[in-house]
Amino acid sequence: MEFLVEDLGLVPYEEAWAYQKAVHREVVAGSRPPTLLLLEHPRVITLGRKATGENLLFPESWYRENGFELYWVERGGDVTYHGPGQLVGYPIFPVDREVRRFLRQIEEVIVRVAADYGLEAYPTPGYAGVWVGEDKLCAIGVAVKEGVSFHGFALNVSTDLNDFSVIIPCGLKGKGVTSLERLLGRKVPMAEVKARVVEAFAQVFGMKPRLWRKDEAQV
Repeated sequence: MEFLVEDLGLVPYEEAWAYQKAVHREVVAGSRPPTLLLLEHPRVITLGRKATGENLLFPESWYRENGFELYWVERGGDVTYHGPGQLVGYPIFPVDREVRRFLRQIEEVIVRVAADYGLEAYPTPGYAGVWVGEDKLCAIGVAVKEGVSFHGFALNVSTDLNDFSVIIPCGLKGKGVTSLERLLGRKVPMAEVKARVVEAFAQVFGMKPRLWRKDEAQV
């Protein structure tokens, strides 16, 4: 079995959300294979199903006035930040009833990517995502509708980590965030990370990737 990989580049959140829903409908209908969307977003704050707004450090209007978009979404989890230098992946895959197993598989993908760079990253019981020490390297939050997943993960590659200071990331007080570049002390090419993510998805999910050219993707 194969899965499609679409590298969409930098896409505004609302535009990507509309495309994600369109792809989700096609996967549900069986008219396209499982699909992994890889992209970056301009600066945006998203709040998941667990969010109440208490982990925003400013009124919602402040974010919009200071260059952040802000959206309430239906993924799991609380509040997080997306921005340039962060690799966002939306695996739109059929999921059986074992949603937790699907989450563990995504975590394993990120653990393998980190290991490729000589980093020991791991899930922390009770907390979503993948961590290095007390710092979160990758946030994970998914939803499943009609047996197919959407939303996904956000891996900090060269993210401006200062942008996380305007929220309490994932509602976790006392926890930090980190990135591949901070941990490695050097530049990390985004294209290289994407290739390693695709390879890890193929290994963990036991499927063959097929790259879909950007001009085929109707974002």
